Amino acid sequence: MAIPVVDLSDFLGVEPLEKDAFVQKLGKAYEQVGFVAVKNHGIPQPLIDDLYKHVQSFFALPKEVKSRYEKPELAGQRGYTSFGKEHAKGFDAPDLKEFFQYGQTVEGAAISDEHYPPNVAVAEVPGLAPTLYETYRHFEKSGQAILSAIALYLGLDENYFDQYVQNGNSIIRLIHYPPITQEPKSAIRAEQHEDINLITLLVGASADGLEVMTKEGDWVPATAAPDEIVVNVGDMLQRLTNNKLRSTTHRVVNPPREKWNTSRYSIPFFLHPRSEMSLDCLPGCVDEAHPKAYEPITAGGYLDERLKEIGLKK
Repeated sequence: MAIPVVDLSDFLGVEPLEKDAFVQKLGKAYEQVGFVAVKNHGIPQPLIDDLYKHVQSFFALPKEVKSRYEKPELAGQRGYTSFGKEHAKGFDAPDLKEFFQYGQTVEGAAISDEHYPPNVAVAEVPGLAPTLYETYRHFEKSGQAILSAIALYLGLDENYFDQYVQNGNSIIRLIHYPPITQEPKSAIRAEQHEDINLITLLVGASADGLEVMTKEGDWVPATAAPDEIVVNVGDMLQRLTNNKLRSTTHRVVNPPREKWNTSRYSIPFFLHPRSEMSLDCLPGCVDEAHPKAYEPITAGGYLDERLKEIGLKK
């Protein structure tokens, strides 16, 4: 699938025509496809490379060591989640992955630890936490720029989302799909789903496997160039825009049999607002032809609902 490609430097530059063209191309892509590939995204490649090295070091640790960093009381929102714990909404079979999550470090404001528990440091991989912190800040900056373009496309003030994503409840997820050691029950590593958050920024996975469902219901591979990141709409943004912007269904499939002995690593950044943000449909996205499709709920309330649906929260 040819994911539309946009250049973030066009939006951040000084040329008004380039900025407006970026806004229109991004918005139309999110209406029609739900995914874009972004060039000049601002996340340094050496930083991404360092993070992947630390990620591989962590997942190579013995199971009993990784389990020390599993905190069930945090519903998978910080630290390690062991293999087979999460499943897609509407599916009982667990996804064939393990993951580690790192969240917001609040700066310049007092916010309850209920939504921002401390991050989990891994003693055996001391470089992981500082690299995650630096990567997190770059992801936030790039994500906020993309949200500013989305705001303009929706007829809002360019800085509309800033008040909600400053110290937002975003998450970096480090995912490991282990080698396949026996005939799998399914061809799917991560079942079809939509993301929960506003937007997701995904730096290049270590192997192919991501597939996106088209409007016609067909599954097609979704790939980006090595210097691009994939950015897709999540359910919170679809809800906020009353289905104007599409939270596209996607999944991860097993590799060809000759690559079963290889691991797949993936690092998405799930950009969330602060928990108190209302997800009530924007007035500009509601009219006679598009009546309000959702009842009001806060971002925090919606996140809780979805964490229960995917098996991470009781």
